[in-house]
Amino acid sequence: MKNLTLENIAKVCGGVYVGSPEKKEQEVKGIVTDSRKVEEGFLFVPIKGARVDAHDFIDGVMEKGALCTLTERELGEKSFPYIKVNSSLQAVKDIAEFYLKQLSIPVVGITGSVGKTSTKEMIAAVLEEKYNVLKTKGNFNNELGVPLTVFGLRPDHEIAVLEMGISDFGEMHRLAKIARPDTCVITNIGLCHLEFLKSRDGILKAKTEIFDFLESDGHVILNGDDDKLITVRDVKGIKPLFFGVDNHQGVWADEIESKGLKGISCRIHAGEESFKVLIPIPGRHMVYNALAGTAVGLTYGMNMEEIKKGIESLQSLSGRFHIIETGNRTIVDDCYNANPVSMKASLDVLQDALGRRVAILGDMGELGKEEVEMHREVGVYAAARDIDKIICVGELAGDMAEAARLAAPTKDIVHFAEKESLLEALPEMIRDGDTILVKASHFMEFEKVVEMLKDFPCN
Repeated sequence: MKNLTLENIAKVCGGVYVGSPEKKEQEVKGIVTDSRKVEEGFLFVPIKGARVDAHDFIDGVMEKGALCTLTERELGEKSFPYIKVNSSLQAVKDIAEFYLKQLSIPVVGITGSVGKTSTKEMIAAVLEEKYNVLKTKGNFNNELGVPLTVFGLRPDHEIAVLEMGISDFGEMHRLAKIARPDTCVITNIGLCHLEFLKSRDGILKAKTEIFDFLESDGHVILNGDDDKLITVRDVKGIKPLFFGVDNHQGVWADEIESKGLKGISCRIHAGEESFKVLIPIPGRHMVYNALAGTAVGLTYGMNMEEIKKGIESLQSLSGRFHIIETGNRTIVDDCYNANPVSMKASLDVLQDALGRRVAILGDMGELGKEEVEMHREVGVYAAARDIDKIICVGELAGDMAEAARLAAPTKDIVHFAEKESLLEALPEMIRDGDTILVKASHFMEFEKVVEMLKDFPCN
């Protein structure tokens, strides 16, 4: 890894190198925090977790051929080199910031309340038509995940697409210090993490910390249909490029047509040019993702044909509106996360599906003091959609179910207090030909629901 010698690593993270002097000039071949992923020549970074302290694995990973380890513990005399630091987590961030500077490649940073991961996937799919792209895997978007993503960069990469997620003030500032994005993309300002950020104005303030390390020749790409983001008119002398459906500034779309679970089509405009495209993942929100991808592609010199091809090559991720055909039913696996906005978007798509439409909806987390009202709001919304059966699961989902029943007394609506009761009853409620949406916040562990739906025979 370029310029990541043990000497430089110790210097940038304020650590003390202990070991053979001749090894100080060796570059590490990789950096990991998972002892199972250590390879010869790697640097191991032990992190103290809630249940496990990875310092306990240091001797074992060094026997596997690691070049060096960081440590917060006093190790005394050892046969291998190590770097003593005050905080392994802070060291990871310092090393990632230094390493990214050595590579001098552009970084696209993506944040927002809803749709960060799907927008990241879209932007990467577009850019991959022209560039060798490194993108965030899964949701490695926090103060540990972003550095670990950065460590995946190699000299042949031409651009990095980094998802940046937060839940409190100051976090985005620290992430921006590591990533120093040349292009900042914000998807929207919604109702996430209200427990800490209190209001949408608080969310706007926290998310726009992404601009803190933006240089004057950088780029700002914002959702122009968002009432908060449209107020951002100047960032360090940079005029934002807006995208939207209602707002026809910058990059915009019309001729939007749902193709059911096959996707959604639209015409995308930028200046005097436009193109018709089929986005292969359903949902009106995917139009916004395609617009963000178009805006980033244009920023990096791509033509409309390349951008269109990239959009149409997009593939869904497990847990992110991933459509699973089992032969006798269709499962829409959207169980990675949930909030009122994404819940409503998924319900809108479900009602366009073929066959009997079933929504399995679980609790939404981190909504703060308005959580009951927001669950009730989703319940009313679900009841108004063309959906045949609504199954609500969890304590807060009880309010969702109650509101749905009040709004639509004749609709088939059931509630389970916990997931285990649902799993027991599920085989009796699902039929051949059903299309089933599975959606909840990640802590509900609805992956188990998806797995069961894939396996059991229908009535």
